[in-house]
Amino acid sequence: MMHRWFIALCVIGSLGNAVAEDAMIEAPLTATDREHWAYRPLSTPALPAVQHVGWMRTPVDAFILAKLEPLGLTGGRLADKAALLRRLSFDLTGLPPTPHELIAFLADDRPDADEQLVERLLASPSYGERWAQHWLDLARFADTDGFEHDKIRPDAWKYRDWVIAAFNRDLRYDEFIRQQLAGDELPDGDAVATMFGLAGPDMPDVNDQTERRHFRLNELTSAVGSVFLGLQLGCAECHDHKYDPISQADFYRLRAVFESAMPVLKRDQPYYRLANQPDTEPARLWIRGDFRRPGTIIEPGFPRIAAEYEIPTDRLTRDSSTGMRTKLADLLVTDAKALTARVIVNRLWQYHFGRGLAATSSDFGVINADATHPELLDWLANDLIAHDWSLKHLHRRLVLSATYRQASRRTGADDESWDQRRQRDPDNRLLSRSPRRRLEGEALRDSLLEVAGALNRNSGGPGVLPPLPEELVGTLLKGQWTTSPNAGDHTRRSIYLFARRNLRYPLLEAFDRPEANASCAVRGQSTTAPQALVLLNSDLAVEAARRLAGRVLVEPGDVDDHVRSAFRIVVGRDPTGDEVAASKNFIDAQSKALRDGSVASPGLPPIPVVPALDTAIAAAWVDACLGLLNSNEFLYCD
Repeated sequence: MMHRWFIALCVIGSLGNAVAEDAMIEAPLTATDREHWAYRPLSTPALPAVQHVGWMRTPVDAFILAKLEPLGLTGGRLADKAALLRRLSFDLTGLPPTPHELIAFLADDRPDADEQLVERLLASPSYGERWAQHWLDLARFADTDGFEHDKIRPDAWKYRDWVIAAFNRDLRYDEFIRQQLAGDELPDGDAVATMFGLAGPDMPDVNDQTERRHFRLNELTSAVGSVFLGLQLGCAECHDHKYDPISQADFYRLRAVFESAMPVLKRDQPYYRLANQPDTEPARLWIRGDFRRPGTIIEPGFPRIAAEYEIPTDRLTRDSSTGMRTKLADLLVTDAKALTARVIVNRLWQYHFGRGLAATSSDFGVINADATHPELLDWLANDLIAHDWSLKHLHRRLVLSATYRQASRRTGADDESWDQRRQRDPDNRLLSRSPRRRLEGEALRDSLLEVAGALNRNSGGPGVLPPLPEELVGTLLKGQWTTSPNAGDHTRRSIYLFARRNLRYPLLEAFDRPEANASCAVRGQSTTAPQALVLLNSDLAVEAARRLAGRVLVEPGDVDDHVRSAFRIVVGRDPTGDEVAASKNFIDAQSKALRDGSVASPGLPPIPVVPALDTAIAAAWVDACLGLLNSNEFLYCD
């Protein structure tokens, strides 16, 4: 495909005339450019007419049925209440339900029991901690710079805490954007929020600080494009975008908005937050993206294809050269609201259903697959805007739908229907069933601590550094991992762990935590041997098993009662009769093997020790609990 925009990058002679290296030629956008679904204005689709209206619970379901019914499919069987409780608890708070919550929800026969549960979970402080982690992935957040020295950013945690608080108070998404781009410019703004712009990696000790600033500005511009607009603007840093109607000038016009907020610093001086500086140099287009090759002076502007119509180039500077970032944020939720709203709606859909309605959630460009349900995406985007950009409202729309409530696995009662769904919707792109999803590393670690009764719910403050194996710490420079002195802090939620770019906490690294060197829209999901080894052998997993055994065994009751208690704590349901029998048989056989020394298990006691219980039986219970913590049902959410 030929470029439709180009920058004259060298001196070209034509009929005796020369074009200077910094001359810029930029073709206008055309109607063809705007034909791509993501670049169109928001439509106002009516709810589709469907046959199986009795299955529907929210308007979302009409759009899903409209795709399923032509294939001869209907809405799927709904999950049972125990599975729904666990799914909602993990999705909205990142934590498993407690046995008390399970008993209460199963006994709640009110017509609005589901709605009441969702409201309680959304009101929990754990909601903000769960959803802030998703945003921190996008924001490239870490407590260190990265690169060779990976220096600590002492105040980085303040941005993390700001994001958590913003989600918990349901800060309007349009205001959420304004604060992160221009909190220092707003009368009631919070400058801490602007740490979003500088959250990416940095190399403060680089010799040429002009090069460092150039890199940071380009990285910030790319992040704004991908995170808020779903556009890969970074592809136009050096040349016009190969496929999308984004010119190199578009990239540098957007970058120009931030030029005055990011000065050239002295070596080893940290970038902290965005703040306007007086007397900055005029913004330029940089030829081939090279900071040593200044091109033409360029005015701040908005990526033309992102708005519903082409915005005048002086829109951001018409009144004054100050407040440009505030104006940019306003444009994102007015003239560009179609793209901005679609992107955040798609992100929430992805986190709840495992895949976005548009699969590439930070790249809505033309070479990516079309949205599976573009009308639904527009309907939800309009609904979000109409409800004051409330993300909690959007959560309700999604998780109260019958689509969300579908079962994720077959039963004997629906084998034929399940086979039809697998055949006609093999990749589950049309949501003919609920996807099974593995817990992220943070949710897995938090769950291990929660079921062990050891999770510290204290919130906020500097990142915590729990103990690490000495051989791992030995790979770092001196002083880069100093264990936090308060042992109680070591069991805080994973979002409060110190986030070092060059060394991720082992369990989180094994389960695909991103490096934070770039914005991460979708985490990878690997299956590797270290994952099994971490869950079987790590100090964290073994201590969780010991504490779980102690928690179960101190309760009154017989072996059957204790098995039921363990299942309720770990997998959020009662065990079947066969599972109770298998558990008892294992404990009996393992305790005998521990007594005669025929197994290599160290025979660790529960925490706390149960004095009246035979030590071999107690140790067998620890092994049984470790096995339960290694089950797929603990690791996955149905």
